[in-house]
Amino acid sequence: MKYAQIKQFYKSIFESYDTPSLETHIQKIIDLDFYLPYSSTFFCITNTQDLTFEYISKNFNSCLGLDTNDLKAKGMRYFWSRIHPEDIDIWLSALNSLMEFTIGEIPADKRQHANYTWNYRLKNAKGDYVNIVQNTTPLAFDSDMKPIIGLAHYTVLDPSIKMQITASAKLLNYQNEYETIYFNNHSQKFLEGGISKRERDVVRLLVQNHTSKQISEKLNISSHTVDTHRRNILKKLNISSTGELIGMLKTNKNLI
Repeated sequence: MKYAQIKQFYKSIFESYDTPSLETHIQKIIDLDFYLPYSSTFFCITNTQDLTFEYISKNFNSCLGLDTNDLKAKGMRYFWSRIHPEDIDIWLSALNSLMEFTIGEIPADKRQHANYTWNYRLKNAKGDYVNIVQNTTPLAFDSDMKPIIGLAHYTVLDPSIKMQITASAKLLNYQNEYETIYFNNHSQKFLEGGISKRERDVVRLLVQNHTSKQISEKLNISSHTVDTHRRNILKKLNISSTGELIGMLKTNKNLI
């Protein structure tokens, strides 16, 4: 199928019917999957009430090396079991904040125009944790207008990329453009909650390229105590070196 044909077919998913049924809409998405090339992105149709996947695109296996049949049979719980243990709490916090924002801030009649993005690390078939950026568009809602069926796109990124867990919501505006209406850095919240005031003082001075001796003089503590703080900071943040810490904080100055 040529590009022009794929483009027209994709367009028909959204424009062929004035009021398409959910089943028709989903079936057209599934039909399109046959023509999509293999890439670093796969998609699923999710059912949050049954915790199942209504459909899993062919790229799931090529992206992660995992068996599509396992995901289909075991559902979301199997998928969740492969999320990095250190990301679970932050990921759940991100999802909860998105739901609270949706219910509290997005009018019920606008929620069908919302779009959500968040990220986490997931273990592939080789046992490596890769970065997953998930983008979900709701397709159906319950009686309280909470999204229950969604079209979820998953982009797989190299595990060497250091990513903080963030969550965002976008809403289609009157110009038919997605506008970001919510953004939160949940890794930042965990960093702020896990580091003591004295350790934060040490971090600020490290980012300014001060040595342990210089930090000890500025804070009126011993160099040994500074080194102890540095080790504790690395342990709490699960990073391997002060250089990595400084690099992360210099690109995210709002964390300190």
